[in-house]
Amino acid sequence: MKHQKAVLAIILTCISTLTWAQTDLPPTFKGEENRVRADELKRAYLLPTRIVWKRNVSYEHNLLQMTNGQPELGKAGMCLMRTRGQDTASILLDYGREIHGGLHLTMGSGNRREPSKVRIRFGESVQECNSVCDNSDYNKWQKPNLSDDDHAKRDIILEIPRDGQIEIGNTGFRFVRIDLLQPEAQISIKEATAIFRFRDIPYLGSFQSSDSRLDSIWLTGAYTVHLNMQEFLWDGIKRDRLVWVGDLHPEVSTLMSVFGNNEVVPRSLDFACQEFPLPRWLNNMPAYSMWYLIIQYEWWMQNADRSFLDRHHDYIIGLIDLFDKSIDEKGVLKGTSFLDWPSSPDKEGVKTGVQALLIWAMKDGRKLCDLFGDAGHKSVCESIISRLRKNIRKPKSLKQAAALEAIAGTMNPKEVFKRYLEADGAKGFSTFYGYYMLEAEALAGRYQEALDVIREYWGGMLDLGATTFWEDFDLKWAENTNRIDELGDPDKKNAHGSFGAYCYPGFRLSLCHGWASGPTAWLSRHVLGFRTIEAGCRKISVEPHLGDLTWVKGSYPTPFGIVSAIHEKQPDGSVKSSIRKPKAVEIVCNSKNCTISDY
Repeated sequence: MKHQKAVLAIILTCISTLTWAQTDLPPTFKGEENRVRADELKRAYLLPTRIVWKRNVSYEHNLLQMTNGQPELGKAGMCLMRTRGQDTASILLDYGREIHGGLHLTMGSGNRREPSKVRIRFGESVQECNSVCDNSDYNKWQKPNLSDDDHAKRDIILEIPRDGQIEIGNTGFRFVRIDLLQPEAQISIKEATAIFRFRDIPYLGSFQSSDSRLDSIWLTGAYTVHLNMQEFLWDGIKRDRLVWVGDLHPEVSTLMSVFGNNEVVPRSLDFACQEFPLPRWLNNMPAYSMWYLIIQYEWWMQNADRSFLDRHHDYIIGLIDLFDKSIDEKGVLKGTSFLDWPSSPDKEGVKTGVQALLIWAMKDGRKLCDLFGDAGHKSVCESIISRLRKNIRKPKSLKQAAALEAIAGTMNPKEVFKRYLEADGAKGFSTFYGYYMLEAEALAGRYQEALDVIREYWGGMLDLGATTFWEDFDLKWAENTNRIDELGDPDKKNAHGSFGAYCYPGFRLSLCHGWASGPTAWLSRHVLGFRTIEAGCRKISVEPHLGDLTWVKGSYPTPFGIVSAIHEKQPDGSVKSSIRKPKAVEIVCNSKNCTISDY
């Protein structure tokens, strides 16, 4: 009953945050507020930046010029598509970067009174736009260069009007292909704009340095998470448009570094607890319930939102009890062990990593119990940690598990670096757990090596045309491979479509996945040096590690305003720091030459 009351309170709060005070609705809607939900996202219309490819199309350059969006009679100044016998007319458009939304067509006249049949294909890559979409058989996912419509329709056949407008699609994409299907048909398109739906919020955090590649990586990670900040915080905007609590941790870390606070985080955690009430594990996986406790504590340290924390009090305590019941005296946890997909083949390594993750979670759970003044459950957390330490083993080779052991304090970070991370650089990194491998390198004091990995691994995606970071990536994918923004050589493999595994082979692979944003948070924390040491950012430590950079500057958002810093390497290798802060924030600066001023 206690658990049911806790979840009921969370459900009511979750619903209330989605309702809308109807002050902006026409007066005819008075009394009907309970059937209206606000669209919190802003809409913008984006022109394509280039024509990638065309067939039986003329005056296509008109699609690169913004119009007033109003349908009009005729076809003057419009793009013309005309089929020749059975030969379709086709055009492939590039909107410049990954976005979330759909397509808005403004039409002129055609050669037929009836609507015309077209095929619209959305793609995160050029190759995906040209791919075959097959939804018939799960096993076909294992074949390369196939796509499907799981989570969001990306391949749509429909009729479009003449002299009118139509909106199509709701997915993540960068490219759109339009095919006119009927023989001897002609249509005129005045405007083919992408509908960009996004949260209209400022980027409060920033990062600039003497290395523009790192700057691009920081901003790409920030943008990746921004796109996934829909009504809830999603995993991906094309596929996995769901709230996966474990996957949220890198996203929330990045979000705090860029935006500071946003209602999408508490709302998503409210929703997750509603969807998976105790005694179920969040997302049906024990590890994802561990991440929930870690997120709760880190969100508290950033924002000190007591009302949110208290709302989750009973759930947090109930979850600690559930872990207590699920771990035997030998420190063995019942239930499915999962870290991320690339680590899955190493089952013993995954179990070792999950044990370390649970120790990390119980350490944060212990701190949460201190905030609640709950000595009894703090003791439960300590008992769980004691039992788990009986069962900790060193992983054979799994970098994910070794990184978690360094963070949890069950293995010396310097040993983790020497045994698991040093030899192969970015080899064996994954887009999700790469963040924790970087954290382990920082704990070992190997900041330069971490910077090199960021440039090589996350920069490797940029080299292949990425504008957001991907669900999965391996450096081998870049060998003799077509970029995602080019038609490419048919004798080469495609960076998108020829690879991927597990639940994301081929074009199912998401090219905008929030869990891949870790370098953004890492660069803010370890290069700019911002680390919160008192709840609500009341006190922040600034300890920059520039590695081979000559300078870095940027900002970090707090509830009291932005803290900004400029760090410059001096001829003797020391760092000169200049920091500006709100009066309410105390700064502990580790640079010997440090100037701090209020604004």
